[in-house]
Order: sequence, then structure tokens, then C-alpha cells
Amino acid sequence: MATPLITGMAIAAAAYAGRYGIQAWQAFKARPPTARMRRFYEGGFQPVMTRREAALILGIRESTPSDKVKEAHRRVMVANHPDAGGSHYLASKINEAKDMLLGKAKGSGSAF
Repeated sequence: MATPLITGMAIAAAAYAGRYGIQAWQAFKARPPTARMRRFYEGGFQPVMTRREAALILGIRESTPSDKVKEAHRRVMVANHPDAGGSHYLASKINEAKDMLLGKAKGSGSAF
């Protein structure tokens, strides 16, 4: 006699669990998409830029080939360009980092 009762409770529990699972899945699908961006260099700047700092700013290794340096420079510059709401100071540091890694570094450092 207890068997039909236990079977009915098990079916009801499975139905509630299924309903909860469907609601949770719909809520998960409805949430707004989040951008999965790489984290960039967050530190302060040194008075004279080093190759290590330049690589950290562009998010690459110090030994990266020049074509990859140019790609990384473009990617970081698009995100921080002054015409798109970025800072002139950050743009100058990004350009300085590219010049440092490509061997075009100026002795005086940043314009700021």
C-alpha cells in the first residue's frame, strides 16, 4: 500500500525538479551577454620605459615578432584611442611601447 504513495511522491518530485531546471535554464539564456575581454596591463608607468613594461602594456611577450607587435598595438590602441573616449596619455604610452619593441625607441621617453 505504501508503494503507490512513494511512486507518486517520486514522480511529483521529479516534475518539480524538471520545472525548476527549465526555469533556471531559461533565466540563464535570457541574461545579457558579457564581454570576455583580456585583461591588460594595470600598473603605473616607469619613468623610462623598458622592454618588459612595453610588452606588458601591449599584452605580448618581449620576444614577439614585429607583425604580432603591430597587431597587438592596433588592438590596444583601438580600445584606448582618444577619438573613441580614450586618454591622450595612454595613447602616447601605447605608441611608445610599440616603438620600444620595434627598436624605434626615442631616448626622451613619453611626450607627457
